[in-house]
Amino acid sequence: MKVVDAAGDGVVLFDMDGVILDGRGTEAAVHARALDDVLEERDLEIDDDLRGALATYEYDDAFRAACGRLDVDPDALFSAREERSAKRTVSRLAAGVRTLCPDVDALEPIAERATVGLVSNNYHPTVEFVVDHFRLTEFEYVRGRDLGPDGFDRRKPDPYYLNEALDALDASGGVYVGDRATDVIAAERAGLESVLVRREHNAALDLDAEPTVEVGSLHELVDLLAPAGRADDGRRR
Repeated sequence: MKVVDAAGDGVVLFDMDGVILDGRGTEAAVHARALDDVLEERDLEIDDDLRGALATYEYDDAFRAACGRLDVDPDALFSAREERSAKRTVSRLAAGVRTLCPDVDALEPIAERATVGLVSNNYHPTVEFVVDHFRLTEFEYVRGRDLGPDGFDRRKPDPYYLNEALDALDASGGVYVGDRATDVIAAERAGLESVLVRREHNAALDLDAEPTVEVGSLHELVDLLAPAGRADDGRRR
């Protein structure tokens, strides 16, 4: 099966966590410590019954209600906490807490057949750091979500950032490679084919969405791409 014709104007976009970078995402402890950073900066003290709502990754009714009890603006507090979370995440990555998936070397032959990009629900500063730190030069477009409530609301399965990538790359279609149902749904909503990568963390996962194809390694994806020479315009966004 040929997923995308690299001779045309299709692209291959990748999720990051669990696909390019080993691990499911940012650990909950990072957000808890980031919350402590913000509380200390603002000289705020909270009861234990509020900590769970404020330290969560979610921007939800519980978070907003807890901010109401503290008489603080929820948008501002959430944005500040996410900024600290992103900084702490970058520090952990720089210290070697997480590594690349072992099949990332498949990016080179994939990039020879199609324009490749990285689109993640992780924070944009984190995604940029991963690409620069690990020298993932194959990616011509790199996008993580914006910090704050708007970025949270635009996470997959919303296709917002995938559509943004397609516009930036002047692409009319292609494929999105992910490891979760939200990736499959977002791809469909953006008019993309979907490739689900099965790894140890999602080997037994039952999806409520049907991907175009499943693979056990990024190396398998190379064989699904129609071979073609492509002109490289050297762009990186």
